Amino acid sequence: MTAFEKLVDKLGLTAQNAVVVHNPSNMFYLTQGYTGEGCVLISGTRRVIITDFRYTEQAEQQAPGFDVVMTDKGLTHSQWVARICEEDKVETLRYEDDYLTVRSFEALRAAVGDAMSYIPLNKVPEKLREIKTPAEIKAMRRAAAITSKAFDAILPQIKEGMTEKDLQIELDFTMLKLGAQRNAFSTIIASGENGSLPHAIPGNRKLHKGDMITMDYGAKVDGYCSDMTRTVALGEPTAEMRRVYDTVLHAQTICEEALAAGKNCFEIDKLARDYIDAQGYAGRFGHGLGHAVGIDIHENPRLSQLCHETLEAGVVITVEPGVYLPGVGGVRIENTCLVTETGSEPLTTAPKELIIL
Repeated sequence: MTAFEKLVDKLGLTAQNAVVVHNPSNMFYLTQGYTGEGCVLISGTRRVIITDFRYTEQAEQQAPGFDVVMTDKGLTHSQWVARICEEDKVETLRYEDDYLTVRSFEALRAAVGDAMSYIPLNKVPEKLREIKTPAEIKAMRRAAAITSKAFDAILPQIKEGMTEKDLQIELDFTMLKLGAQRNAFSTIIASGENGSLPHAIPGNRKLHKGDMITMDYGAKVDGYCSDMTRTVALGEPTAEMRRVYDTVLHAQTICEEALAAGKNCFEIDKLARDYIDAQGYAGRFGHGLGHAVGIDIHENPRLSQLCHETLEAGVVITVEPGVYLPGVGGVRIENTCLVTETGSEPLTTAPKELIIL
């Protein structure tokens, strides 16, 4: 069953019930390939990409199963939605209330009219995206393989005196050379005391002997992301940072081993949090244990204190505990993992043991 067929089935769409999608990630998912701008309209009998001249040929190539409408006939995207709805006598229109701005929704409603019944889509496409298909998993395996190979390739390049920004540039370029479509997100490089910043921005700080260096990065391949974090030492680290590393590594390992279909997201997060707290680092692991990955780098479900969902086979999710000591440094270790019926499989495979350069 294709993605748009899953949506039609999930919502019970007929010719008189339509969905209009503006979120680029959902457009890509539902068309299984379209990466341009515009919007997508789907009903029980229609599937249409509405875009402008820049993307019409691209849309026809990337989504051959969809009709393509070009907007350069004096009609806006919303006015084309209105025309199609009028032709098909559509009575209800679902829209992305979490994505459209107030102004964009008002433009849509002004074009379509107040006689239409507007229903929030309530993240149904995102829910469908949680369980990856074999084709999606294949793309994510490729992305994870590039990410892992980039780690091996970058280690010999890490030298005292280079800046965090230098390392980021080399790592990003390495992923592109290995076949990445692009970065999955902005690469994080955090060295020395900057390691206490979970989302540190690579800057002009130079690498020094004794630094712990956290590298959080990922590749995107065929529209799908990978995500991996490794922390290495440039020369011998302090005894305190070694203990931090051992704590994070153990927490990451036990939680990765605990992943399986039927497990509760909250409980797996708690497993890491309780262990880290017991080692004397209470309050120093302040973010969630992990998040699903796919078309977007952050998807649902989440391994966190706020998520009580049950994991299902086919979810691809990160396991990334960390300990952060302000003014001293930090450690994070992360794998992207495929949840299976009996456990999990790490898609990112770079070594996790402490590497001293």
